[in-house]
Amino acid sequence: MRYLDLPIAFLDAVTVVIGRAFSWLTLFMVLMTFVNVLLRYVFGLSIIAAYETVVYAFGIVMTSVAGWALLTDQHVRIDVFYGRMSARKQAAVNVVGSVLFLAPLLYVITDRSIGYVSRSWKLRETSNEIAGLDYLYVLKTFILVFVVVLAIQGLSFLLRNLRVLILGFDPAPLAGPDQGKNTPNAEQVKQ
Repeated sequence: MRYLDLPIAFLDAVTVVIGRAFSWLTLFMVLMTFVNVLLRYVFGLSIIAAYETVVYAFGIVMTSVAGWALLTDQHVRIDVFYGRMSARKQAAVNVVGSVLFLAPLLYVITDRSIGYVSRSWKLRETSNEIAGLDYLYVLKTFILVFVVVLAIQGLSFLLRNLRVLILGFDPAPLAGPDQGKNTPNAEQVKQ
């Protein structure tokens, strides 16, 4: 199973780079929100493009860090029985979930959004607001970015859990305090 280490590590590294890069937009959103509040309540100015900048940044962050959320086990999971399961059963749940839910979801989003994004690019779609931003088509492109980043990490997640399903533990758990929670390692299996 060592032959899976390199692809998993590569996919995880891509996910981390993308997630960390786009997560910095969160700081930008906070600063822009502060500026918007200051302009509105102190100076009596309301700039539509400034408000839309925060909305665009939020959309970009939420779509581009989805893979990172899956990698660091920050995704939504209804954990009624999962936490009490053995490593192999958890891996089986993760594999089945990846194949039956994640893959079809990504396919449907891709299928439904390619035409939508393509039309937006052809029209160079802009905001409906008169003084809004001119780049709505770029924002809509992040629907496809969402699919790509989640597919990259979904593949890594699937490979990692297949390895756990076969071996009973993860021989190469992720480094870091908040990573690797979604696949049990050898020490967790012994407990």
